[in-house]
Amino acid sequence: MIKDITIGQYIPGDSFVHKLDPRVKILISIIYIIDLFIVNSFKGYIFIVAFTFISILISKVKFGYIYKGLKPILILALITAALNIFMTSGVNPPLFKWKFITVYREGLILAAFMVLRLIFLIIGTSLLTLTTSPIELTDGIEKLLTPMKKIGVPAHELAMMMTIALRFIPTLMDETDKIMKAQMARGADFESGNLINRAKSLIPILVPLFISSFRRADELAMAMEARCYRGGDGRTRMKQLKLTNRDFVASISIIVLVVISVFSRIWWA
Repeated sequence: MIKDITIGQYIPGDSFVHKLDPRVKILISIIYIIDLFIVNSFKGYIFIVAFTFISILISKVKFGYIYKGLKPILILALITAALNIFMTSGVNPPLFKWKFITVYREGLILAAFMVLRLIFLIIGTSLLTLTTSPIELTDGIEKLLTPMKKIGVPAHELAMMMTIALRFIPTLMDETDKIMKAQMARGADFESGNLINRAKSLIPILVPLFISSFRRADELAMAMEARCYRGGDGRTRMKQLKLTNRDFVASISIIVLVVISVFSRIWWA
């Protein structure tokens, strides 16, 4: 389950999506997330599904890999659905009522919307990291934050921290998996018992995981200092970011999706 997490991983490729400017991909991802909350009907999600499906096909990322990344959020999706189903009241008579449990139609609809948004949110963010290398992601974030330098915002340092955080998600997941296997070889049990007991059994993993994280951070800092890293001042780049025709095509496609979503919200309100 831990190895199924795909956020932060990068798959090299030469697809249309891989060749997009990282700034464009970051902005498209942000607009895509906003668009998920603009749509308020199941019919409107048809366009979201179509756009996502086409994006995956163009990126040449295997659907099995996308599905693999969704497996870890299954429990979170179930908890989200349950909270919305049992804690949302409605104006119509309840569909189901037993003791203190009451289920309304509005709760089911809201739960379905929240689960859909969560699923497509994970797919969108995963597709960004799967098709963008850490260096490109850093350069893209830094370029987008450059105008904020005028008010004293350290654009390069923020971009570096955000990229390192994303990059180390798979590394920490792999480290967690190794620690769990080592403790299971010594007799630890992470599978049996109820949910609370299984959560308590994970506590001993936190100490070695934190120690490993601090050690990796210290090694990374020493490696950056050994290579004379001094921040973004005076830093040059081997590859300069330039917008191309494919970037304009991608930008127009996301604008069209937003326009369709806004009109669908009006038509199918």
